[in-house]
Amino acid sequence: MATETLSPLYIRMHEHDNVAIVVNDGGLPAGSVFPCGLKLTEYVPQGHKVALETIPQGGAIRRYQVTIGYANETIEAGRWIQEALVQLPSARTLDNLPISTQAAPDTSPLEGYTFQGYRNADGSVGTRNILAITTTVQCVAGVVDFAVQRIKRELLPHYPNVDDVIGLEHSYGCGVAIDAPDASIPIRTIRNISRNPNFGGQAMVVSLGCEKLQPSRLFPAKSIAIQPASTVANNAAHTPGEIEPAVVCLQDAHHIGFNSMIESIMETAKQRLEILNQRQRETCPASDLVIGVQCGGSDAFSGVTANPAVGFATDLLIRAGASVMFSEVTEVRDGIDQLTSRAATPEIAQAMIREMDWYDNYLKRGGVDRSANTTPGNKKGGLSNIVEKAMGSIVKSGSSAITGVLSPGEKLTSKGLIYAATPASDFICGTLQLAAGMNMHVFTTGRGTPYGLAAVPVIKVATRTELARRWHDLMDINAGKIASGESSISDVGWELFHLMLDVASGKKTWAEHWKLHNALVLFNPAPIT
Repeated sequence: MATETLSPLYIRMHEHDNVAIVVNDGGLPAGSVFPCGLKLTEYVPQGHKVALETIPQGGAIRRYQVTIGYANETIEAGRWIQEALVQLPSARTLDNLPISTQAAPDTSPLEGYTFQGYRNADGSVGTRNILAITTTVQCVAGVVDFAVQRIKRELLPHYPNVDDVIGLEHSYGCGVAIDAPDASIPIRTIRNISRNPNFGGQAMVVSLGCEKLQPSRLFPAKSIAIQPASTVANNAAHTPGEIEPAVVCLQDAHHIGFNSMIESIMETAKQRLEILNQRQRETCPASDLVIGVQCGGSDAFSGVTANPAVGFATDLLIRAGASVMFSEVTEVRDGIDQLTSRAATPEIAQAMIREMDWYDNYLKRGGVDRSANTTPGNKKGGLSNIVEKAMGSIVKSGSSAITGVLSPGEKLTSKGLIYAATPASDFICGTLQLAAGMNMHVFTTGRGTPYGLAAVPVIKVATRTELARRWHDLMDINAGKIASGESSISDVGWELFHLMLDVASGKKTWAEHWKLHNALVLFNPAPIT
């Protein structure tokens, strides 16, 4: 049943809310009457808020049983609550928060669910089998891209068990304050991305030679020799499993001309492909999944359909023993009390507060506050401000206890529901979740985005049926069925859970089908020289 065939319909998130959002495709004209008798006094677009009762000037505007703003003037019942009518409330302070006050739901373990994955020497599991070529500096990006295209054409067809070859291009490595305290964030991000489970411990490194981010600094725990590929081959032959990253340095004296550089990269890649091609998928429990969840191009339906369904699937994954990361500091900051209350321990709650405080100060240094988060597309989709957006974003985390906190660029070392502190930028969040070790990404969207990542499969969940219908070959799941009453949150949550197992076993997402992926974007709060 498409929403345009419905009689006027709105969704009210809580009985104490004094606003609701319009469900019907295309919105509703003035004079439309809802089943409860409320009559619209003006046109209200789909997803935008309508006043269910008269709200006096200065009165609280409530959605999700939370004050999302205050009325700048009297708002009569049936009126469209546009952004200009809503005054942003002050941010919740980080003092006197509820600490570990909410008991975790009493649920039974979810057993018997498996997928076909690639086991790694370090105990992690990949959902894809990819050769990754790390760069130490942006200067070599063009050379690496040239080499990758040749590897795909000339070498990859001979290694049928290898899914892809990718270059881990980024804009870091030189012209930066490499010794500044915050420089640790981009450096450890690059390092940990290179160790993502989908790369099988076989990532290689291309260096220019004169950059500030030297290979020995990128991998300080490894004794890396800048060496010809033939030496790497001998090393690999004696060390099955994960081996030290091999470095091809373009400024080395033995490189005579451009083709010499390319041949060195290809020879090194061939040795890595030989090892990766020996890997076979095997049955792995669902507990080996490491899922990153994120939303982008959000709208008012994000917190009604897609994100609650992801939250339901998150709870299923936690019950199955898997790891799930949720992120985006400015998109949870206004609900920090909801998160600290769910912390498994007071120490975890304090770690979340620490990350919020760090980011508050980071924004302050830049002369902005949390209100800078909300985009024109968010507002066009019915979200008035960051408070309303945050309430819909948090529900991706489900209801389980939060068992860990990661700072930007850190690698995950534990199971459970993890708060991985990242900026809200889609690309930076995805990059940092890759560094944390996710082997699959779930991305919800209301406005629509062709977002993808080359390193991990990305499942995209549409918040609205209209979007899922128009972008039928870009969206993997339609959560809009929840708004029209065709499916429940649990129905779509289970659908997503089963799809994750299928994708982890090799089924391609639409982004993979079209080979769509975004560039990696590092979070670098340190100065650039």
